[in-house]
Amino acid sequence: MSAVLDNMAIIRTMCESDLDQIMPIEQKAYPYYWSRGIFGDCLRVGYCCQVMEMDGLIVGYAIMSKGVGESHLLNLCIDPGMQGQGLGRLMLDYLIEAAKRMHSEMLLLEVRPSNTAAIRLYDKTGFNTVGSRNNYYPDGEGREDALILAKTL
Repeated sequence: MSAVLDNMAIIRTMCESDLDQIMPIEQKAYPYYWSRGIFGDCLRVGYCCQVMEMDGLIVGYAIMSKGVGESHLLNLCIDPGMQGQGLGRLMLDYLIEAAKRMHSEMLLLEVRPSNTAAIRLYDKTGFNTVGSRNNYYPDGEGREDALILAKTL
């Protein structure tokens, strides 16, 4: 499935060949990034893997899994050079609708407390903090907790 957004961004299903463009974005965006193998595994098991393109170039991507009654947003990333233009919101809105189409009643995700831009985005789209995971993310000082956010669909 694909969607054309505001006449310049397209969201479509990710394929293995997209990883050549995704990996440099992932490595720019995160000090502790996913490996190519993790992305490949997500594709192989059939997770909802989407890319956002502008002018034929991938500028963002997202991975979402589906469980019984809920979806779990595992990774949503916009190229750091393209952030601040509303592209993350477009991708998140698309994923919320995709989760509804999959008959999910809730969308869950984890986020670093230090990622204030992402937290603002999730707050604006109706996510609420429902818990935390201690020492979830690696960081330069050891580990950082994760906030668990949820949105009822």
